[in-house]
Amino acid sequence: MSVTTLDPTTALVVIDLQNGVLGIPGAPYGTSDVLARTVELAESFRAHDLPVVLVRVSFAADGSDNVPGRSQAPGRRGTPSDGWDLIADDLAGHPRDIVVTKRNWGAFYGTDLDLHLRRRGVTQIVLTGVATSIGVESTARAAHEHGYHLTLATDAMTDRDAEAHRHSVEKIFPRLGETGTTAEILDLLTKTHS
Repeated sequence: MSVTTLDPTTALVVIDLQNGVLGIPGAPYGTSDVLARTVELAESFRAHDLPVVLVRVSFAADGSDNVPGRSQAPGRRGTPSDGWDLIADDLAGHPRDIVVTKRNWGAFYGTDLDLHLRRRGVTQIVLTGVATSIGVESTARAAHEHGYHLTLATDAMTDRDAEAHRHSVEKIFPRLGETGTTAEILDLLTKTHS
């Protein structure tokens, strides 16, 4: 199923399109392609006076705000380079955009994202970003649990692993909302908000 509708107050929520993440090789799409498609969406949302939320992940250099708990896979290592957590220049600098800083995979827990959305009467979210199976999927699950209608721009997100991306897009996302390409979402946005 592809995307069928966009609510009158739909927000674009962009996950981790920041300097340190965009240097990671993406699969099945390159991170530069994901950024370009997200910029297209952001420009259209802004032109239609709809909210754009730029979510970035950041951590204290000393690790004091790391998420506790044991896991089998190692977490982040070393000290991040200066500016790694800055939103990509192609997206940054728009005064009406909302910037949310998260310390977890998902953008809802421990942030004011839900508050920003509810204050603006948002009922639907279009999600983009990196990584599909981590930050995007975690945010999508929480958005669904918070009662938002959800659209996932499947070609405006990518992962480190093409199979992980495919699994999220084909198995998880259809249970949480609707999926569509950037072009389909832009077309629907123009039709419903002009």
